[in-house]
Amino acid sequence: MMPVVAIVAGVRIVFYYNDHEPAHFHALADDEEMRVRLVDLAVIEGDLPPAKRRAVLAWAQAKQAELALAWVRCRQGQPPGKIGG
Repeated sequence: MMPVVAIVAGVRIVFYYNDHEPAHFHALADDEEMRVRLVDLAVIEGDLPPAKRRAVLAWAQAKQAELALAWVRCRQGQPPGKIGG
């Protein structure tokens, strides 16, 4: 299961329940995906087109604390909630 917490520039921001460390989110757009580590917002796997990548990373910087809380909720089996844009 992958709860969508936000949509940024047409990119779905999702978490997976029982996902592995390090804490991260998935950014999904069409057939492309990137994983972004929460502690420093480094892209740890995959990529998106440059404009979408920039938009997602800028949004994530502004929402980093909320993303970290969503990660903790998912790890506890709770819904992560929605994160506004």
